[in-house]
Parts: sequence; C-alpha cells; structure tokens
Amino acid sequence: MRLGELAGKEIININDGARLGVIGETDLAIDDETGQIMSIMLPRKGNLLSIFAEKQELIIPWELIKKIGFEVIIIELDQTIPRYSKYLV
Repeated sequence: MRLGELAGKEIININDGARLGVIGETDLAIDDETGQIMSIMLPRKGNLLSIFAEKQELIIPWELIKKIGFEVIIIELDQTIPRYSKYLV
C-alpha cells in the first residue's frame, strides 16, 4: 500500500467505536532506515479553553492497527489500560 492510499481514511477504535481522526490531519512517524511507518500521531480535539493549552496528541503505534479498509482504519486501543496511557501525549 502506498502512503497516498492512506489519505482520507478515518481511524476508528474497535473498543469503543470512537472516531479518532482522519489520515491527512495526522503526522506519521517513519523509520529513516527502513521507510516503515512506526506510528500515527493524531491531534487531540478539545474545547474552546484548549486553544490556550498545550497541544496534545494521541500516538497510535502501527502494531495496534488491526485492519485497513477502503474507507476506515480499525485500531484496538484500550485507553483504560495503563500500558496504553503512554500513547496519550
């Protein structure tokens, strides 16, 4: 799959059905040596007061991606498990 084919796909968390964002509004961490995608970094949406707060991101490691479909990317991220709280930056 080419990087351009990921653009426009919506990211859905299978655990709670939450719509997390769309590829294109995100950044990708890519390994310089291999060219493989290491993670997807989504900006966290906030409220009006968050305009003045520090920018937050949700980092989704590539291994949490379960399925890439025609329109969506399904991930499995349980944000209640402490080991996944490190992905909330």
